[in-house]
Amino acid sequence: MKAQEAWREAYETILQQTEDTTHLLNTQEKLWKLRHLIVKKDVPTRELDLGEKEASAALQHAQQALGLYQTWQVNLRSRITALEKDQGNVDPFAQKYAAYRLEALNRTGKFGGEYLSTLLATAQIAGRLMDEITAHGNRASLWEKALSSGSRLDELWNLELWVIDDRGVTIRKIATALVILILGIIVVKYAIRLLAMRLKQTKMEASAAAAAEKLLLYTGFLLIVLFALRTVNIPLTAFTFLGGAIAIGLGFGAQNLINNFISGFIIMAERPIRIGDLIELEGKCVRVEEIGARCTRVKTAENIHILVPNSSFLEKNIVNWTLSDQMIRVQVSVGVAYGSPVTQVTGLLLQAADQTTFVLKEPKPYVIFNDFGDNALIFELFFWVIVQGVVERKRMASDVRYQINALLSKHAITIAFPQRDIHMDSVRPLQVQIVEPRRE
Repeated sequence: MKAQEAWREAYETILQQTEDTTHLLNTQEKLWKLRHLIVKKDVPTRELDLGEKEASAALQHAQQALGLYQTWQVNLRSRITALEKDQGNVDPFAQKYAAYRLEALNRTGKFGGEYLSTLLATAQIAGRLMDEITAHGNRASLWEKALSSGSRLDELWNLELWVIDDRGVTIRKIATALVILILGIIVVKYAIRLLAMRLKQTKMEASAAAAAEKLLLYTGFLLIVLFALRTVNIPLTAFTFLGGAIAIGLGFGAQNLINNFISGFIIMAERPIRIGDLIELEGKCVRVEEIGARCTRVKTAENIHILVPNSSFLEKNIVNWTLSDQMIRVQVSVGVAYGSPVTQVTGLLLQAADQTTFVLKEPKPYVIFNDFGDNALIFELFFWVIVQGVVERKRMASDVRYQINALLSKHAITIAFPQRDIHMDSVRPLQVQIVEPRRE
């Protein structure tokens, strides 16, 4: 049994080495052909790069096989030595089977010598070829080096990053998609700018024109993205893995951003505020200049711009002075001294409003006798005006006050101011004495 096992092991080793020898001989043939082309200086750059890779792989394989062969050879030699010692056994039967096993091992060792020769020859040819390729590269012309670099760039350009739905996504496809995307965004922005200029020449309201501009802009961006992906055959499923990350982002950091983005479209659709409207924001009267996707830009009377998140207009109470029209009511309060003729005061207040040019005749101004104040009789004049700017309402109220002051002064009606009467309570009358100043 041991003799049969020795021969089976010998045949398996010989078969394995034979297969590897065949592979090495084929490799030698390819390397010799490439060396012949290098000598003739008729080798393409791509073939040279492939040959260098193949020579490097062959040299590495031969070196690894040589290391394994040395270990195997030491083991084989020790086994042969042991069997040679067993032949001195007096048992003829044992000597016979030891001879069979020794013959099998010697046969294996003999073929192993031929395998070793093939390994050494392959390593030698591969080493020489790599040296020749290096020398050829050093002697190569600038044009050949450029072609070589171009070949490498072409390989990198067509490098496949991943495969989705049996479609390869390469660097070339991604770069092409980016170029289409950038050029498309530039073209869309230019087209939208031309459209905005045309819309300003029409009778369309500024807020409606801005809403149409934003809607067309983002629709154009979406179409450009889809067109870029379709052009390079990148399926939309390539971005499926981003769904989880986007969902997490919406739940945390991007929640306010998306909220303001959606609020911006709601404002453009429902139009609770429009471009040019006068609104009251944190106690200040401001004008709406632009409604963006994330925030709205307003301008104060001090010529200061404020960026307000769009969600604030939907979550808080906002006073819009010009939502339905630009006609608003202005109130001016005035206090006259006690004893003044209240009917005459009412007429003078209405006369002041009538003499001011910007006060509307309809609805008519009216006066309210509001209260008996601590120091004055309080009257309130109400009138209607058309407001175009942020400070116009205050300026109009100021002009009316000028008229009121002039008319009351003309009719000797005193505008009251705070006064105090002091009453002295004592048991006996107070003695009052007037003393002349001492002359020095």
